[in-house]
Amino acid sequence: MKKLLAVVVVMALLVIAGTAFAAGQARSNTGCGLGSMLFENNGDDKVVLQTFQATTNGIYGNQTFGITSGTSNCQQPKNFVSNPQLNEFMVANMDNLARDIAQGRGETLDAFAELLGVPTEKRPEFYSQLQSGFAKIFTSPGVQMASVMDNISTVSK
Repeated sequence: MKKLLAVVVVMALLVIAGTAFAAGQARSNTGCGLGSMLFENNGDDKVVLQTFQATTNGIYGNQTFGITSGTSNCQQPKNFVSNPQLNEFMVANMDNLARDIAQGRGETLDAFAELLGVPTEKRPEFYSQLQSGFAKIFTSPGVQMASVMDNISTVSK
């Protein structure tokens, strides 16, 4: 039974990867990350190697880190994650920031706004936008830092 399930899963992955490849999306299928780096230059035009790229990226969970840090052939989003101080702040304070955003005030939120360069007179509106969009910012208990930062960018526009 386990073998049959494994065969079905592999076949489904191959069909999905093959369909996307046929559509001319070889490199964009797997994105960035360790798998894309390991099989670079020989995996972009082969369905099986694209499957290995995607599987390696998924197993090691390195795409989020790569996107956040701009490594592993990943590009950082153009929003505000390109600020190294902000990245360090988020790593150290994401839980406190979540609490402050939920309350609509707090020292961590003040420091975050300062790092973003939000003018003092616009902070009450900024805090209110974040507080009302809390569920859109922190979408799950295990949400990744890069997602939180992108979500904040979307909510605060």
